[in-house]
Amino acid sequence: MEPAVSLAVCALLFLLWVRVKGLEFVLIHQRWVFVCLFLLPLSLIFDIYYYVRAWVVFKLSSAPRLHEQRVRDIQKQVREWKEQGSKTFMCTGRPGWLTVSLRVGKYKKTHKNIMINLMDILEVDTKKQIVRVEPLVTMGQVTALLTSIGWTLPVLPELDDLTVGGLIMGTGIESSSHKYGLFQHICTAYELVLADGSFVRCTPSENSDLFYAVPWSCGTLGFLVAAEIRIIPAKKYVKLRFEPVYGLEAICDRFTRESQRQENHFVEGLLYSLEEAVIMTGVMTDEAEPGKLNSIGNYYKPWFFKHVENYLKTKREGLEYIPLRHYYHRHTRSIFWELQDIIPFGNNPVFRYLFGWMVPPKISLLKLTQGETLRKLYEQHHVVQDMLVPMKCLPQALHTFHSDIHVYPIWLCPFILPSQPGLVHPKGNEAELYVDIGAYGEPRVKHFEARSCMRQLEKFVRSVHGFQMLYADCYMDREEFWEMFDGSLYHRLRKQLGCQDAFPEVYDKICKAARH
Repeated sequence: MEPAVSLAVCALLFLLWVRVKGLEFVLIHQRWVFVCLFLLPLSLIFDIYYYVRAWVVFKLSSAPRLHEQRVRDIQKQVREWKEQGSKTFMCTGRPGWLTVSLRVGKYKKTHKNIMINLMDILEVDTKKQIVRVEPLVTMGQVTALLTSIGWTLPVLPELDDLTVGGLIMGTGIESSSHKYGLFQHICTAYELVLADGSFVRCTPSENSDLFYAVPWSCGTLGFLVAAEIRIIPAKKYVKLRFEPVYGLEAICDRFTRESQRQENHFVEGLLYSLEEAVIMTGVMTDEAEPGKLNSIGNYYKPWFFKHVENYLKTKREGLEYIPLRHYYHRHTRSIFWELQDIIPFGNNPVFRYLFGWMVPPKISLLKLTQGETLRKLYEQHHVVQDMLVPMKCLPQALHTFHSDIHVYPIWLCPFILPSQPGLVHPKGNEAELYVDIGAYGEPRVKHFEARSCMRQLEKFVRSVHGFQMLYADCYMDREEFWEMFDGSLYHRLRKQLGCQDAFPEVYDKICKAARH
């Protein structure tokens, strides 16, 4: 009884403290208390539920049968909206707080919500090397299933909760993208319900204009109901080399050369200051050298970015064998390095051993509970941005990031950008090597002001024919936005498919200048 009594007393004292201080004070100034006591257990329950559900559905093979019925229901909802006079734009009925994006979609309150409950893996065809999935399938679901049967996606973006629909309608990238491109470039077919309620399938050879226009369109051309994605054979481990590099010129030169080497299955860089980085290169393998296996995904292990930093501090190179699924989700437990701002002691060995099995809290629950005051604080004093720039502009880009926002670590991820129609493509007619520069954290630049600093950064990215990932806060006006993105095919299809009265333009859906 004594432990139960002690627990009850602690809970009572906590509730009294919250009552005295106020819930808003606790959520803002001592957020780790709320996260550790409530969000971590809730996140664990969410994960268990969705994992068990996905396993049962796939084993019973009920998903394909239910899929057709659900698609017909979506078509019915769209046709009813049309019959009722098409009074407002349409959007998916998925609550805005469930998305991984930190942006809060206010349009959900004013648009017609179309319920799309499509979250199942429909089929794995190893002969054709294709997996067919519904749009709400997460990367966690995909890796759990595919790696268990010896397959994987060529590009498997990092965080467990990222969905296929979000990665297609937005974009996705991983450290294998220097070989395979962005997530959209491993997709072979999309199935959509259009503005008139009709169903269409598009591929590079069938309805090709729509196929190339869908990526980055943020659901403004139709409702995605399924996608077919390439799969490749998987191996047990990633043989990962860690190389500390010092000096900006040496960092950019080494990173560029490793990104151009096709024998590297994975290439990634973590920049800890303008002059210090660790560049990692990996290949898949079925064998691991004795004593060099590192199951970095185990809950008690150090956060990956902290583990990598040790190679920088000790000025030594390293070689490790990491289980494939652990490698794919190496940044998940610490949400890259964002969790250190929420749970400052989260990487402490005591915390990892006692509570690490519940980490990370789900981003959707963090959004749901942050409140308006905290949201505004984050908006003004926190940066979450991914900017895609040509590799040849990397030194200039890193100088710009350093002077405009001064956020470290910085994530560097190379990718090949094919010359294809659509919103995003290189300036010339040939594929070009680009790099994703990911900045996540509190800016250290003096007198940081979110709008002016981000507009300055966006201006630089436009000037080098780069692109801004659209999950993040975007401060461009309409003219600047369409200077960055090629809207020629997109606008033609919106007119042709009757989207102008059915869906908002992508700019109006995501840019702050349009939403405020």
